[in-house]
Amino acid sequence: MATTVGESGVPGSVSGVDGAEIFRGNRPQRQGDRSLETQGMSPIPEDQRYGAAWRNFTVWFAPNMELSGVFTGTLAFTLGLGFWPGFIAIVLGVILGALPVALLATWGPKTGMGQLPLARLPFGKTIAVPAAVQWLSSVAWDALVGLFGGEAAQLLFHVPFWLGVIVVLALQGAIGFLGYEYIHQIEKWGSGILTVLFVVLSVKILQQGNIPTSNTVSGGAAVAAFVLMTTIALSGSFSWASYAADYSRYMKKESRPQPIFLWTLAGLAASYIWMYTIGLAGAKVLVNQTAGGVQSLVGGGVIGVLALIAIIFGAITGNAMNDYSGSLAIQAAGVKIRRHYMAFFGTILAFGLILWLNSGNLSGKFQNVLLFTAYWLAPFLAIILIDWYLRGGRVSRDGLARLMEFRNLSLGWPALAALVIGFAAMVPFMDTGLLVGPIASALQGADLSFYVGFVVGGVVYFALRRVSDARQSAEVAA
Repeated sequence: MATTVGESGVPGSVSGVDGAEIFRGNRPQRQGDRSLETQGMSPIPEDQRYGAAWRNFTVWFAPNMELSGVFTGTLAFTLGLGFWPGFIAIVLGVILGALPVALLATWGPKTGMGQLPLARLPFGKTIAVPAAVQWLSSVAWDALVGLFGGEAAQLLFHVPFWLGVIVVLALQGAIGFLGYEYIHQIEKWGSGILTVLFVVLSVKILQQGNIPTSNTVSGGAAVAAFVLMTTIALSGSFSWASYAADYSRYMKKESRPQPIFLWTLAGLAASYIWMYTIGLAGAKVLVNQTAGGVQSLVGGGVIGVLALIAIIFGAITGNAMNDYSGSLAIQAAGVKIRRHYMAFFGTILAFGLILWLNSGNLSGKFQNVLLFTAYWLAPFLAIILIDWYLRGGRVSRDGLARLMEFRNLSLGWPALAALVIGFAAMVPFMDTGLLVGPIASALQGADLSFYVGFVVGGVVYFALRRVSDARQSAEVAA
């Protein structure tokens, strides 16, 4: 059963600040309520919250149990790292990237809002820039993951590639369209199903007995490779930071932050470390980085069918979240279109991008998309954390209600300036297939850009925010 919110549905709605009706709608009321969610980015009323803390594990575990994570792990071998140095880099990077996601997930119950909509607080009207980038990134991830799912569907159902892609996109698009509770349900069941299927795949890879044990690089090159692999591993889990509160916003406001933090961290860490480690262990035999290559590796037959099912199911669980969060992000940018319609539109765009990715040079395009879709998040994270700190970790109900109308937002120039300057500061430190910055080159490929972007973006925002606040205080006093 769902409920429809009327004029009083926005918490703390005040006279003249009602919030856009387009951002409100039907909501699930309990775990297992499979009503269509038309609710958009408007805050979830406090008396209509629900959900157990453990669901933060399954919702962050299942979407990462897919083939792109396995192939990311092979990059450690490509960079010249042996198993143990590569494994340590993977663990370190994944945990560093997962920590901020776990922290931001605790903001969902406190505010009842998704991550990009909540970023209207520091960014004001300039939220249109990061929100649009986030939406485009969600489409890119749709394509990246959907490519492998489409290949698997092609092989499993013996259909043309484009039809296999449509099968996968239709299933994931339906989940993203139906909304929040459907996503939590598919991730819950997906966690169990994908665990079984990937255990089988893991055993098959380990049975090959061809694990890369020793580094093929040494000295400074080995250190640089370790740093770069840490950054690559970080970028995977960290790329969920702009989605974090989207999947806890229905939880009760009084929910304890610690369980939410720990369940989220555990879900991300367990799934990413597992997938990356499979890729590293099987790097010598995963030479054909396609669904067909994996099917061939496990030997075909029933096990090969299970491998294809795992790839398809993993693509659906991951991309349903891309569709859902992308729809909230585009609303945060000020686009007044129903959430479920935007989720469907993002799926359509991903279809064209998948066909482009399938045109050739997959491995190069894969790494470029993987890193570039996460770079901007480093200064973005610093900005929203500082803003949250300056607000004392609290936002009034009236303040949240006012965020729904674009005209009520501040200009937000300090946040946008800090985002741009922070990103610009990252460029010399980047090491990607598209660009190797001069400092990264001098460091033999070590990529320190995420750390630089976080620090520079945070320092610039803090300084500009102080200037802006002082100016506003002076205007009020005058």
